Amino acid sequence: MRHPPRLPALLAGAALTAASTALVLSGVASGAAAAPTCTVAYRVVGEWADGFQGEVTLTNDSTALDGWRLGFDFPAGQHVNQGWGGKWSQSAASVTVVNESWNGALATGASVTAGFVASWSGSNPAPGAFTLDGSACATTPGPTPTPAPTPTPTAPTTPPTNPPTTPPTTPPTTPPTTPPPAGGAPELGVTGNRLTDQKGATRRLLGVNRSGGEFMCVQGRGIFDGPVDDASIRAIADWKADAVRIPLNEECWLGLDNVKPEYGGTVYVSAVKDLVSRVLAQGMTPIVELHWTYGQYTGNSAGCSDVHASCQKPMPDARYTPAFWTSVADTFKNDRRVVFDLFNEPYPDRATPTTAQAWTCWRDGGTCPGIGYEVAGMQDLVDAVRATGARNVLLVPGLAYSNDLSQWLTYAPTDPAGSIAAAWHVYNFNSCVNETCWDSQLAPVAARVPLIAGEIGENTCGHGFTDRVMAWFDEHGLSYLGWTWNTWDCSSGPALITSYDGTPTAFGTGLRDHLRGLNGQ
Repeated sequence: MRHPPRLPALLAGAALTAASTALVLSGVASGAAAAPTCTVAYRVVGEWADGFQGEVTLTNDSTALDGWRLGFDFPAGQHVNQGWGGKWSQSAASVTVVNESWNGALATGASVTAGFVASWSGSNPAPGAFTLDGSACATTPGPTPTPAPTPTPTAPTTPPTNPPTTPPTTPPTTPPTTPPPAGGAPELGVTGNRLTDQKGATRRLLGVNRSGGEFMCVQGRGIFDGPVDDASIRAIADWKADAVRIPLNEECWLGLDNVKPEYGGTVYVSAVKDLVSRVLAQGMTPIVELHWTYGQYTGNSAGCSDVHASCQKPMPDARYTPAFWTSVADTFKNDRRVVFDLFNEPYPDRATPTTAQAWTCWRDGGTCPGIGYEVAGMQDLVDAVRATGARNVLLVPGLAYSNDLSQWLTYAPTDPAGSIAAAWHVYNFNSCVNETCWDSQLAPVAARVPLIAGEIGENTCGHGFTDRVMAWFDEHGLSYLGWTWNTWDCSSGPALITSYDGTPTAFGTGLRDHLRGLNGQ
């Protein structure tokens, strides 16, 4: 949320190998008409005891195509269970993938990538030959795979220049052969477009936000708003939530002079660590998130004129935010059960003259038009975290207070750990608030990377809108968290509870009953 109430003004740890097998094939097909030539790259993205994720990248080296059909044979009994980026089928050893409606046109020199999850037993050699529209490509051996020294999940790091505007088919969720989920809070990684645990099972983050740590300390009123003891955290778990998002304040974490010493620095860090431990003890995933930051902004949609971290700023600042994430990452880097949400709700689009400038500012930071302080871009924050050696999953929000993901794929930062996900927020008063927008804007992102709705809510004191959001996200196997587990008046902002024992508001009843229904209670 922009203004909380009451405020003034891939696989990890489970035999994953991230070594990729690259096989490059090129050739000239024969036929009555000049057949296309092609180049195909095949690689194994991740592999576990009885399954693996792979992808094929087809490059058209001849005349433009209006539809394509790629074929190959698995040499050792492997079997495709699910696929995306194309219509996958298999008969015995023969695999066929046919274009979707949105990626059938392939210009000369253009490429398309399709991915899949498959089962294997004994060995997992790469296919030896491929065909494009029935015409064989000559093969040349690719580089010998080199095992990674440590398990390294990978995900797409080079976004398409023109992501599809028509949604692909429903993105893959749990493959039929996936191992059972690990017990307790999982160690999380990214496998393609899925969050996966240490056993390779697909996981969703379904839970609540616990607001307070972003504003109480900087206002000199404490650290958290309301209790965060074992009983209050157990009440969240009783709703069958499996994740808790914890908003933070960078000045409080770093213990800057404007924060009372009894609420900042080591005292604040210790309190956050204690809350994270309590969330983990209840088997839930803690998501530590940077909410309020330093930097004076008085432009369009400014939340305050204060230079200090006392409201939502349009972008993180280069002065303190990288240091904040370096410290947070050092604190939690040895526990991959903890997820990092890099920045709450960017809105450089309200400050910059053009959308392209806003997305460039979002990714690259620096001097951004309309913002009077030096900005830390999303790439700066990814780099700060990864420089510590942390491999925790990173959530990266979009524009328009995280409600706009329209060019997220085009501008997405590069993550050397391949463990990045898109974060999205939605309230009934935002712009992207219906299934048509979700189909066109969210589905293409969800087909490439995990997508988490870090905040869902409405200002009606009801749950008709969030019911629709949850239904769409359930259909697509995605994650969401309600705002917020605080006892506020719903007229001043979406509040899930009237008491920290878990008594729901009318709004919160929708989320509670839905989560319990998903878990059979």
